[in-house]
Amino acid sequence: MLITLHKNATTTPAVRAAIQQSSASEYELARQYGVSRQTIRRWRKRDSVHDASHTPHRLQTTLNAAQEELVIYLRTQLRLSLDDLLAVVREFIEPGMSRSALDRLLRRRGHSRLPTPEVPARSPKPFKAYEPGYVHLDVKYLPQMADETARRYVFVAIDRATRWVFIAIKSHKTAAAAKAFLNALHKAAPFRVHTLLTDNGKEFTDRQFGSKAKDASGQHAFDALCEALGIEHRLTRPKSPQTNGMVERFNGRLEQVLRSHHFNSAQDLATTLHRYVWLYNEHLPQKALEHLTPLQAMKRWRRSHPHLFSKQVRNHPGPDK
Repeated sequence: MLITLHKNATTTPAVRAAIQQSSASEYELARQYGVSRQTIRRWRKRDSVHDASHTPHRLQTTLNAAQEELVIYLRTQLRLSLDDLLAVVREFIEPGMSRSALDRLLRRRGHSRLPTPEVPARSPKPFKAYEPGYVHLDVKYLPQMADETARRYVFVAIDRATRWVFIAIKSHKTAAAAKAFLNALHKAAPFRVHTLLTDNGKEFTDRQFGSKAKDASGQHAFDALCEALGIEHRLTRPKSPQTNGMVERFNGRLEQVLRSHHFNSAQDLATTLHRYVWLYNEHLPQKALEHLTPLQAMKRWRRSHPHLFSKQVRNHPGPDK
């Protein structure tokens, strides 16, 4: 009969059964079988004579239980690859996380493979090939923090060719705020912005719909600044957010950051969003960019089309460095 025992076992199944059935004292049984009294007590408490699992009840892991749940949520909901997930974990959850430890966590929790979507995703219609400088722009509400008297807004711009993102947080969603954001974008972008695509918000246009429909006059303050900077301003069709889908999808990424973090103040929220944009631009490869980061894609464009750029493309330290 083949018996599998732990390498450090001091008893056999037959001895264990005899211990469980005997009415002798622990001291007598320990002397009889040449084991400790603790061993006698352990086998008398058990119903089985087979070795139990020696896996620790509590594993020594890098992350606590709440952090592990957040990592699994990011893995399953955002469908991040192991390397992308590692970059996010190191930046926002645990700087000391190693790739092997993260891989073991995913295997232990049964998520070593990316989950298959329940409904096969339709292949999105690809964007027409554009050179850097065609920028999608949108505004997103931010949650009001305890130290604020009113909610704020984040203006978001994303370049269609390189996926490079620029944001700014404003106290108001007005034409003046939109102009300030465009000026900041114009200074920050290494490429020359030639086209902007926005929705029909009042901060961007005086175009109106409904009973008092009218076309954009071109006299709006944002239009005037676009003309001064040599930028063509295009508007999405009414009730067609998919037209500006690229920036809408990035807003979805920001929403995930907002939902998965607890912020102590308005400054804490702003710092976290800017850190995420920095991480996205410089450390998260994009499938649409042949697995390059937006900054790497921009550098490639800079080498092949230098006339599209007004300055060198450089890496930047994080906003809190």
